[in-house]
Amino acid sequence: MPGLSNIIEAFIKELLEEANGSIEIQRNELAEYFDCAPSQINYVLTTRFTPYKGYYIESKRGGGGYIKIIKVSIDDYEDINNIIVNAIGDSITKGKAYDIIDTLKDEKIITKRESDIIKASISDRALNCENNMRNSIRADILKNILLILLK
Repeated sequence: MPGLSNIIEAFIKELLEEANGSIEIQRNELAEYFDCAPSQINYVLTTRFTPYKGYYIESKRGGGGYIKIIKVSIDDYEDINNIIVNAIGDSITKGKAYDIIDTLKDEKIITKRESDIIKASISDRALNCENNMRNSIRADILKNILLILLK
């Protein structure tokens, strides 16, 4: 049986799909629906609906607090190069990099094979250097691969 976080994530994704990629929900109502604390909803949003996974979240506290979730389609952007550079920046963790790669794969912008190759090239094992430099090198490699691959 899937855990509560997985169930909440699937529910929100289904709502997003039905609403063409944009929903506005109340945190407390969602917590009530799932009989959980609002912090459980926050946990799902902060771990499963990140910009690196292709989501934009706007949150307002007070009065039950509403949450606006938008699924960002990469196809909506004209300048993919700018998005890649801004999303990755000068440094990126392996987890966030993998989230970006998975989103590109899920959006069918890159293939599973390309995804696997990119992940292998930026893995901790491939980046055999000091830990303080690894995320910076990972960002440079990822940006360069994606800029060439997506042209």
